[in-house]
Amino acid sequence: MIAVVDDYTPCIALRRAVFIDEQQIAEADEMDDLDDSAIHLLATDNGTPVGTARLLIDGKIGKIGRICVLKSHRGTGLGAALVEASVAHLKTRPGITTAKLGAQEYAIPFYEKLGFVGYGPFYDDAGIPHRDMKRPLD
Repeated sequence: MIAVVDDYTPCIALRRAVFIDEQQIAEADEMDDLDDSAIHLLATDNGTPVGTARLLIDGKIGKIGRICVLKSHRGTGLGAALVEASVAHLKTRPGITTAKLGAQEYAIPFYEKLGFVGYGPFYDDAGIPHRDMKRPLD
């Protein structure tokens, strides 16, 4: 089950497990001051948090970020479901015309399958090569 949540404490715990503990991203790079103003999606399996995504609104752009799934639930389609749930939520917001995300280089083919197109140069984010990608919300 994927739902928008007000209490994003489980989302932070998931991000800590995946990004900080597993991927060795510095806490200072992962945790920022945007969580209070963000929209948080939480995926659960029998009530247990297993995945999350964070949405930020910037004018006509909805930025999907901090997408992560616990190792135990990777390869199940949950990551794609989180992205599609994020896109579906953005479509309900008046004036949002584009979904954007910063994809880790290895994940670009995954996002391409979900209709995202890469643009601009690769850049370093927390020591990991990324590229911006977007998808129209029409």
